Amino acid sequence: MSSVICATKKITYKIREHSLNKLPYQIVVGDKEVAANLVAVRTRGGRDLGQMSIEALARQLLDEVAARSGTA
Repeated sequence: MSSVICATKKITYKIREHSLNKLPYQIVVGDKEVAANLVAVRTRGGRDLGQMSIEALARQLLDEVAARSGTA
């Protein structure tokens, strides 16, 4: 499940609001990320994984899925 929130609220408020959800990752794309062609990633537990390219995020997620399914 994913959602896109394009409201006028401050980004920190949106992050806090959605950290209460049971989503495994939050991907934040603000002005800085757009300019750098990156995404900012946080885990459900609130751990900030920092900024990374979409390709790096895709590799990380695929590796995680493979590890969980035993095909790594």
